[in-house]
Amino acid sequence: MCCACREHADKSELLRIVKAPNGEIKLDRTKQADGRGVWLHNNEVCKSKVVKRKLLNSAFKCSVSEDIYEQLKGR
Repeated sequence: MCCACREHADKSELLRIVKAPNGEIKLDRTKQADGRGVWLHNNEVCKSKVVKRKLLNSAFKCSVSEDIYEQLKGR
């Protein structure tokens, strides 16, 4: 389910951001990394909503680095 629009979709249509057990937050290109994962559609509408509202902060219950949000903008 996309964390921005809350719609269900196939994994192939979604991006995954993961908080690893060591606390590192990164884009999960394999979509199989260990840790808490958050999914979002790979489109500008959902990515901009996540960046604008800082939705990853609430999803991971911590402050997410601006680098991650910048990566989403550039993707």
